[in-house]
Amino acid sequence: MTKNLQKMPRILLHLEGAAVLIAALIFYGQQGYSWWLFALLLLAPDLSAVGYLHSQVVGSLGYNIVHTYVLPIALALVSLLLNFAPGVQAALIWLAHIGMDRLVGYGLKYPDGFKVTHFSKV
Repeated sequence: MTKNLQKMPRILLHLEGAAVLIAALIFYGQQGYSWWLFALLLLAPDLSAVGYLHSQVVGSLGYNIVHTYVLPIALALVSLLLNFAPGVQAALIWLAHIGMDRLVGYGLKYPDGFKVTHFSKV
């Protein structure tokens, strides 16, 4: 029983990622946005890892800023308020990317190393 409870945070993080990915895909499809553009931009947030060419500290900072839900949600909200469809579209692609990452176990990075993530801590 205790081992199952110890796995719960990790399982919940995966489920959270799946929920965000599915929600983003549904909203994206309902808006009738281009699936070609979705496919083209889905991995764009991973360009933030280029900071690792400088150092692990800079790389993890850049990666984490781009891989939290805060910025794409803020972009979506501002875009909705301004009725700016391209912003909503970009936010949904961005959210789908983060959700996909969480679903498969890619997490926020610690400066200790690229593979040291919040998933490895739970």
